[in-house]
Amino acid sequence: MRNFRNWDVWQNSRILVKEIYLVTNGFPNEEKFGMISQLRRAAVSIPTNIAEGAGRNTQKDFRHFLNVAIGSAFEVETLLILSADVELISITQFEELLSSLTVIQKQLNAFITKLN
Repeated sequence: MRNFRNWDVWQNSRILVKEIYLVTNGFPNEEKFGMISQLRRAAVSIPTNIAEGAGRNTQKDFRHFLNVAIGSAFEVETLLILSADVELISITQFEELLSSLTVIQKQLNAFITKLN
């Protein structure tokens, strides 16, 4: 069994989830079932898939869940770009979130590469 709670990538993705929740609190109410929901679900998917993969018995299963997590990270990136495009977030918010997200994407990529 792997202790995912000690991994920087899992800790960083937890922080990102909190940042996404905080920033989406400022979105208009009509986005409740649109951008807010999609962005939050995609962000939450990153640390939860890391954790779920850590609990799997095989490297193949673990790698699969890390790949799902990185896919979710790129989904979050796209949703942040769209949020900036339609001015739901400022350029400053976008750049700060993207910076955090890029670190997570690189960490996940390195983790997956190491497992291959």
